[in-house]
Amino acid sequence: MSQEIRNLEPKVLWNQFANLNAVPRPSKKEDRVIAFMKDFGNQLGLETFEDDIRNVIIRKPATPGMENRKPVVLQGHLDMVHQKNADTQFDFDTQGIDMYVDGDWVRARGTTLGADNGLGVAAIMAILESKDIPHPAIEALFTIDEETGMTGALNLKGGILQGQILLNLDTEEDDEIDIGCAGGIDVTATAEFDEEDTPEGSVGYTITVKGLNGGHSGMDIHKGLGNANKIMNRLLFDGFDNFGLQIASIQGGSLRNAIPRESVAKVIIAEVYDEAFVFDMQQIVNEIKTELKSTEPNLEIGFEKMEVTPSKVMPSIAQFYFVRAMYTAHNGVYRMSADFDNLVETSNNIAKVDLANGQLSVQCLTRSSVESAKMDLANALRSAFELMGCEVEFSGSYPGWTPNSQSEILDVLTSIYDKQNKEKAKVVACHAGLECGILGANYPDMDMISFGPTIHGAHSPDERASISSAQKFWKFLVEVLATIPVK
Repeated sequence: MSQEIRNLEPKVLWNQFANLNAVPRPSKKEDRVIAFMKDFGNQLGLETFEDDIRNVIIRKPATPGMENRKPVVLQGHLDMVHQKNADTQFDFDTQGIDMYVDGDWVRARGTTLGADNGLGVAAIMAILESKDIPHPAIEALFTIDEETGMTGALNLKGGILQGQILLNLDTEEDDEIDIGCAGGIDVTATAEFDEEDTPEGSVGYTITVKGLNGGHSGMDIHKGLGNANKIMNRLLFDGFDNFGLQIASIQGGSLRNAIPRESVAKVIIAEVYDEAFVFDMQQIVNEIKTELKSTEPNLEIGFEKMEVTPSKVMPSIAQFYFVRAMYTAHNGVYRMSADFDNLVETSNNIAKVDLANGQLSVQCLTRSSVESAKMDLANALRSAFELMGCEVEFSGSYPGWTPNSQSEILDVLTSIYDKQNKEKAKVVACHAGLECGILGANYPDMDMISFGPTIHGAHSPDERASISSAQKFWKFLVEVLATIPVK
């Protein structure tokens, strides 16, 4: 890791971020970062403990003169999304993130950076360690598994937290103050089929879709970015209808909350169609690249003849229904909000497709700020896949966060932002899944708000954090803590 990260201002923030990013912390594998955070709290002599689900809570008393202010919960999540470029050799289970400075941005070499939510966590750590920053009594709440189920927030019991105000430090535009977010649900379609022998006189091809931007399946879903699984299905649909293409395997995407950047399929066609198939596919590739030339200039779609033709393939009748179900299943924005300008209300990300050895799995993440609309789209997806014979499971459902425009702490934050920046903050609701709505179920009287530094490309290897924005965020956070209302 470059020492230049530790020399960035504010050093207290970037040094904590560097310490955190040295600890592997994939979702559902948080043992090491939990131990790291407990050691951090204990070394400071602060009350530090885990709850039943393994969230970490650290308590710090108010600084002198701030004892009469409302106690505050500073909240962030410990886990990070693990994505890397296909040509990057990196083991997220054992290696720390390799960071570097690129102008005003901090980036990682070939992987996600972990600024989501590592910068928020690092800011909380810096406040806990500080000796000269005025603040009320603080409870630092570090939740687990936010990125793949929000199980930490979902299982936090009522009565543990004593704070009256919660500051969630997990948003990604420094001129925005969030007062609401979307809920989500995982939709998983699975099926089994009896593979059949590859017909004689067949040739095999590997089809590769890569070079897409990817990104956050909530915050970036409205940008018209390419989805590798949908692009691949378009190719397979045409090849099947026109040349009798049969699928041996597909591996597309990786995580539900990341727009899929890559997909690889192994297929066969009759050798007699070989030349015509390649010509037809290239025509479709040109069409797709033309459609996406503005949003996906680095898209690559390749066809490589296999030295060894696959011996088993998906039966034609099963494939007929599969490629049509994939075409029917909605991906992207489903409905814009009627209540907030330029806010996505409901969307779906067809995140991961695995097909091999007679097994099929399609994983989606459906989001909405309206619970009934969330379930409406989930049922539309369910219907598409059930019509092809899939079993469809709904899991990991979590609620949205209903905006509270009368929030007392909102008034504090907007006033400070206006004073510091000579302009008004954007008070918004976002299409990402923040933990505030979930935490509010057991803490309904807690006043909640969310803000953070500017982070672009979250959930992709292009993730980057603005250095100047981190300075702005830190200055803002420090003054907010000093201005917390009295009890």
